[in-house]
Amino acid sequence: MKTLFLAWQDSNTRKWFPIGRLTYNGEDYQFSYVKGAIEAQAECSFNGLYSFPDFNKVYSSKIIFPLFFNRIMRRSRPDYKNYIERLNIDENEDEPINILARSGGRKATDTLEMFPCPILGENGLYEIKFFARGLRYLPSSSIERILKFEVDESLYLSHELQNYFDSKALILCTKDRHIVGYCPRYLNNDFFELIQENPIGIKVKVERVNLAPTPLQQRLLCNLTAEWKSGFSPFSGDEYQPIIDDADVDYHVA
Repeated sequence: MKTLFLAWQDSNTRKWFPIGRLTYNGEDYQFSYVKGAIEAQAECSFNGLYSFPDFNKVYSSKIIFPLFFNRIMRRSRPDYKNYIERLNIDENEDEPINILARSGGRKATDTLEMFPCPILGENGLYEIKFFARGLRYLPSSSIERILKFEVDESLYLSHELQNYFDSKALILCTKDRHIVGYCPRYLNNDFFELIQENPIGIKVKVERVNLAPTPLQQRLLCNLTAEWKSGFSPFSGDEYQPIIDDADVDYHVA
């Protein structure tokens, strides 16, 4: 079972909320709302997505829902191969769920973003790949340093204590003390828990560097591994839990 979470950003407060969960078991896609949607409704008047109007339903389909399919480049595009390469996805693994997990499914026309739920790897480790954030706020010297990266080069996490927008912001740094980006905000809670358990067990490596004209938000792909301690569960906060456990299936495409 592969699981992606869907986050929504309020255009006024700029605050992000996890609002839904998309799963794929190899045969069926399912979408349901999580409790973060209720929080978004209470704080920012979030009224649900047009494609999924009912908070209390599980939507099921044999094919990926249009809302998500429209966030993936068509295979017929001449630049599709380059698109998959910069996401560092093998051609035989370019399923929609894998592409969305890596790309985030961001569009300029809305404020939605997707991210994967990590699973326990065969090596017993927590592992997740992500693109470094915030590169547009960095000086040119940081971008130049990124261009010099080699695959598997080590990066280091640092807590930006005085970040006004995110008290748990984690900076990605090099050994020679260049700041080269931020961890995605949705990973910070899990990363802090892993750091507190075994700080030296967390390893961040450069997975891939994409050159211009690749957008800045997809320039630096990182891979983080950590010891998966007993009892640990990623995204265990209440906001990530489904609104209802046993819901009627409302939508089906054969």
